[in-house]
Amino acid sequence: MNAMKRLAAPASLAAAILVIGTDPARAEVSAESQFVFNSFSFLVHGFLVMLMAAGFSMLESGLVRVKNTAAICMKNIALYSVAGIMYYLIGYSLMYTGVDGGFMGALSLFYNASDAELALINAEDATAEMVGTVVDNGYSVMSDWFFQMVFVATAASVVSGTLAERIKVWPFLIFTVVLTAVIYPIQGAWVWGGGWLSEMGFSDFAGSTLVHSVGGWCALTGAIILGARKGKYGPDGSVNPMPGANLPLATLGTFILWFGWFGFNGGSQLALGSALDAAAMAIVYVNTNLAAAAGVVTAMILTQIIYGKMDLSMALNGALAGLVSITAGPDLQHHGLALVVGAIGAAIVVFAVPLLDKLRIDDVVGAISVHLLAGIWGTLAVGIFGGGSFVTQLIGVASIGAFVVVASTVVWLILKFTIGIRVSEEEEALGLDKMELGLEAYPEFGTGSKTI
Repeated sequence: MNAMKRLAAPASLAAAILVIGTDPARAEVSAESQFVFNSFSFLVHGFLVMLMAAGFSMLESGLVRVKNTAAICMKNIALYSVAGIMYYLIGYSLMYTGVDGGFMGALSLFYNASDAELALINAEDATAEMVGTVVDNGYSVMSDWFFQMVFVATAASVVSGTLAERIKVWPFLIFTVVLTAVIYPIQGAWVWGGGWLSEMGFSDFAGSTLVHSVGGWCALTGAIILGARKGKYGPDGSVNPMPGANLPLATLGTFILWFGWFGFNGGSQLALGSALDAAAMAIVYVNTNLAAAAGVVTAMILTQIIYGKMDLSMALNGALAGLVSITAGPDLQHHGLALVVGAIGAAIVVFAVPLLDKLRIDDVVGAISVHLLAGIWGTLAVGIFGGGSFVTQLIGVASIGAFVVVASTVVWLILKFTIGIRVSEEEEALGLDKMELGLEAYPEFGTGSKTI
């Protein structure tokens, strides 16, 4: 029977195509097919974004020193897990349920599949009415939850790299609990949940501000309160380089992030049930790719001019800056503008990284420059190139920034003066792998030395 079905399917498909091709009136996709395609888009693009967790883990593992590699891997897999749990327990409802032009949604525990979907799944004989009730929603409830959840994990990943090599694992994870359960959902409700900023016309297609800048603000406040790594800055104002241990690994991480970003931006079309959605999604994919490519080339050219040599780590951050910058407006209908947006984002990073060092703000992986500053630029670029209001975009950036700075500062200070957030100087010298985890990522290399 199965073999007969496999043989019959191509013939049926061919017949359907023939009918559609000869009768344009029948070319419209059914409501149930739209439901399937939309849900499929959420799920597939969602697991592409989930892959970005691996990208962040590899990027950060490559840019820290050997003695801190296992600790940074632990933080990345832990933060993804914490984000998923907290967004299920509290975050999604706070962000999307009953916002209605206000400041936040309902404070309720758990977010499960709809009663209609569960009834359909459990019915012995599903009726057309039951199917219609489910299909009318346009997509599976939990497919949307999954897609939204991987975004909040990305915001938490931004914080991890900046504070690497000197923050304790458990306080960092406690901060992640608050970020993913409360801070991120509240500001997200202002825009994507239909809150007050959305009512004003603020636009952030996939999260240059709502995801990346939020993570960047949390990273900035954390870096200032935590302080720099021991020996990073000299008393005379000098900056002592602390190069990462594995640039091939960091490069791999960047490619994984680039790949995952197609899910990040492409899936934010939020539908794939029509020709319009498919065409629009293709534009988003192309703009995303072009902005990243422009970021790489811009960073290479600028570092060659400024330092006399190209800088690989800056080229990697150039790619990420291009991606972050285009995320607020990847639906630009002239692809040349995507090159401009990505190039400017990378230029911002090239100049911002040394500026932060002059300010003695120690950002191990350059995440503040990439995610915060390029995120701000990308959001404002929507008001320049994307047809949005520049003033409204500026109000959104400022209001979200103010909220996140205040909220994250309060959380960091509470953690600092209660359980403490920083390891001791001796523990920092020996490395977080041994002191926090009791193991080493590369034990055969003898990484316990204080000189590594």
